[in-house]
Amino acid sequence: MSFSIAGKTAIVTGAANGIGLSIGRLFAEKGANVMFADMDEKALAAELGEQLEEGNIRSFAGDLREKLTIANLVSATLDSFDQIDILVNGARQIQMTDPLDGDDETVQAMLYNNVMPALRLSQQVSKRMIKQAEGRTEGIAGSIVNISSISARRTHPELMGYSISAAALDQMTRSLAVALAPQRIRVNAVAIGSVMSNSLQNFLKENRAYRAEIEECTPLGRISAPSEVAEAVQFLCSEASSFMTGQIVTVDGGRTLLDAVPAPAH
Repeated sequence: MSFSIAGKTAIVTGAANGIGLSIGRLFAEKGANVMFADMDEKALAAELGEQLEEGNIRSFAGDLREKLTIANLVSATLDSFDQIDILVNGARQIQMTDPLDGDDETVQAMLYNNVMPALRLSQQVSKRMIKQAEGRTEGIAGSIVNISSISARRTHPELMGYSISAAALDQMTRSLAVALAPQRIRVNAVAIGSVMSNSLQNFLKENRAYRAEIEECTPLGRISAPSEVAEAVQFLCSEASSFMTGQIVTVDGGRTLLDAVPAPAH
């Protein structure tokens, strides 16, 4: 089976920095058409720069919590590339939670920011994938990959809101996988451990002791690079994983093999 995604068209959200940016860049390098989507227009322009003039790279800035923005993103992608074969829901936010504070609305915010945009965009994109596959009876019609977290399976009360959103994203992945299987659309997720994303970099600047603790709690003894997540996502979007759907693939350096530890997973 081939790991190639050349000639495919992908939407990658959360693509202005960190993991999403790494996924988008890898896909573009491998010959895919890529729509880099993010809320931060300036960051997109700064990261992509002159690459936006290249034939297989476009950018879209907007708040994907808004239904109209989602529709505009799909339309912009079709205007640029005529099709959508891959969706990577990489946009996510992390906020700390006080689980005993009745006025803390972090859980609601994390579901609103991390789950609902991914669900709505998946629904819109899958409709397009189904339409594109009309008349075809074989082959994969499309692939959707969600970026989740091992926090869905770990217990850190201060990350309760984020953990609940990750668990919801995992269940969303499984539900959509079953619903879309008859249309030959695969839906999987990558559950990440500690990855040197922008959010983790900022966290470690203020909590320097945590880096050593995270490394000690990870059997492979280090923090992942965003590119290592990107390569796992490429696998899930390629023909090499053609019989995989509804799976939560863990990329955490073995972190979840150990007992629960106080160092939070981002």
